Amino acid sequence: MELFKSGKRPCEIITTLGYNKFLVYRTIKRFKETNNIIDRERSGRPRTVDNNQVRNEIKKKITRNPRQSLRKLAKNLNYSRESVRRVVKKKLKLKPYKLQRAHNLTDQMKKTRLRKCKLLLARFKRGSHRNIVFSDEKLFTINQAHNHHNDRIWCKNKISANLIGRKVMKKTNPDSVMVWAAITSTGKSPLVFIEKGIKINQETYENNILQKILLPWSQKHFKKKHWTFQQDSAPAHKANKTQQWCHNNLPDFISKGDWPSYSPDLNPLDFSVWSILESRACTKSFKNTKQLKSSLIKAWNSIDDTILRKIVDEFPKRLSQCIKQNGGHFENC
Repeated sequence: MELFKSGKRPCEIITTLGYNKFLVYRTIKRFKETNNIIDRERSGRPRTVDNNQVRNEIKKKITRNPRQSLRKLAKNLNYSRESVRRVVKKKLKLKPYKLQRAHNLTDQMKKTRLRKCKLLLARFKRGSHRNIVFSDEKLFTINQAHNHHNDRIWCKNKISANLIGRKVMKKTNPDSVMVWAAITSTGKSPLVFIEKGIKINQETYENNILQKILLPWSQKHFKKKHWTFQQDSAPAHKANKTQQWCHNNLPDFISKGDWPSYSPDLNPLDFSVWSILESRACTKSFKNTKQLKSSLIKAWNSIDDTILRKIVDEFPKRLSQCIKQNGGHFENC
């Protein structure tokens, strides 16, 4: 205010100090009205919760039990939920994170994952990962699938929501079907359905899947182009006879000693494709497995090569992320 008192005009003060013009004019106006530049007393309810004592109290409660809800915390402390939420998020700078399921990786598993990820990243460089055929199995049931966190129905009330499908009905011990599939960046195999009660042992896997489906499909799809087959460490996959069959009949494959165990986060079918298929095919319950299969086939055919290319291109990125985490969990880190 010394410049204003000395006779400087507001525009000159703005040019000299480089301040925002609204700040300068507002400060001059306050000085003229109150003869000082101290903020006026504000109206409204004074803060009673947002102080150091309450912050420390809330912080201690959360430190002792970080899983408790803000609603329960506010009730126990006899504060409003909004006040507690404001302190936790704006003052303590805490964020809520959902619990996640993950494989229990021991230190030895992490070392093995790290070593194998480095070898795979070096092996499939310069875009050669796009010629990998990734494979996997998944169990689908006739029950409707839904996401507990994201699936919502917009309605005026619960009654209306219930009438248009809010309640997801579940059957006990529903009929199911095991599905095998394979993808590459430029296409996908036919779906293979393994009926309930049929055990996927080495013989079934080799005869009904590798010999009958994978081999003719891959020969037609790749022709004379080089490609690599991937499978996880399921018992039927890592059996010596299965490994020998792959060695004798396929141009290249990732052996049981080269693929990291307990690594669904590295298989494109596990970390992406199955969820896409489920979201498209299982939005309702089915009367029997015949209807389920029909829906799965239709949804499978709707997944185009553009989507597959993007998903497969995540593979080397995930290898790098796993290496960065020294073989540990890397999703949503």
